[in-house]
Amino acid sequence: MTRFLWMKVVAVAVLTVLLALQGCGGVTPEEQALLAAKGYYEHLAAGEYEAFLEGRAGADSLPADYREQLLAAYKQFVFRQRDEHGGIREIQAGRAAADTMHHVVQAFLMLCYEDSTIEEIAVPMVENGGKWRMR
Repeated sequence: MTRFLWMKVVAVAVLTVLLALQGCGGVTPEEQALLAAKGYYEHLAAGEYEAFLEGRAGADSLPADYREQLLAAYKQFVFRQRDEHGGIREIQAGRAAADTMHHVVQAFLMLCYEDSTIEEIAVPMVENGGKWRMR
């Protein structure tokens, strides 16, 4: 229970910082989406599967069975990365590109593995109620 409270406190702190930076005119929506995607994947790499799932748009309305299946799939992904590459060492923010036609920001992240392999992934992000979520 305290773990989820801690994750919510961190999420509120990150959101507060992002909003403060936006007030200064320094952070674009694309950068906000990129930072949110990076944060969600950092949760995944740390084994915080619930926090990663909460970063998904519509996560609050998922049926319980499907939610459990997603959590199991996330855990399998992390274990597979440990087996194949020694685990994810770091998540680096790359770039973000807005797709105004589809109202999506593609956030590009670099997954840096323990075996020095680097993989670039694209994470589609949508704004949902003032927060950036994974689509």
